[in-house]
Amino acid sequence: MRPSRRAVDEMRAVSFERGVLRHAEGSCLVKFGETHVLVAATLEERLPPWLKGQGRGWVTAEYGMLPRATHERTRREATAGKPSGRTQEIQRLIGRSLRAIVDLEKLGERQITVDCDVIQADGGTRTASVTGAWVALYDCLSWMKSRGMLATIPLRDHVAAVSCGIIAGEPRLDLDYAEDSDAHTDVNFVMTGSGGFVEIQGTAEKTPFTEAEFNAMLGLARKGIGKLVDLQKLAVA
Repeated sequence: MRPSRRAVDEMRAVSFERGVLRHAEGSCLVKFGETHVLVAATLEERLPPWLKGQGRGWVTAEYGMLPRATHERTRREATAGKPSGRTQEIQRLIGRSLRAIVDLEKLGERQITVDCDVIQADGGTRTASVTGAWVALYDCLSWMKSRGMLATIPLRDHVAAVSCGIIAGEPRLDLDYAEDSDAHTDVNFVMTGSGGFVEIQGTAEKTPFTEAEFNAMLGLARKGIGKLVDLQKLAVA
């Protein structure tokens, strides 16, 4: 039995609350069980210097965790002077995931920065961030369209992410912290609504995993991503 008493193929309760920030062009509070992430999408009429004059835009992301998002206080990275390697890796993942489904040429020479701040962590903060970021980005692009800045919303697809793992020899979907910390294998899947892969991050923490185990986790991930995309569609309907 899982600590959360869920079935092996059962997601945690997932919700999206839109428009939670007054000033942001798009925002969303995403919850994967007890993991809560505040996401804000900001339109900026500027581009990185290396993109100027190319006739296309850019979507990037930043990620952070509040000091008491975890059981013990973690030091703010701002006081350390630089983001940790983990933070940099996660925010790059979020940015890549969003750019994979945006038509950057239709965005024009503008940048959208998506900030993902973890206010409570219980495993899966990066997967919740990617999934909630799509909703905040959609709302930012809708805001632009409503003001005549875009003819259409330049999204080619949905994108969502979910974790899977092998615990006590059993493949499980959407790991919370108790499972993630005990997993023999931990894999994060980022996929589009049409079933395409954006990124797969897999690690054998204790013993190598087999092809059969990977395929079992992939099957669970497809089911979880399908549910997340359905929830995204309901959220923005």
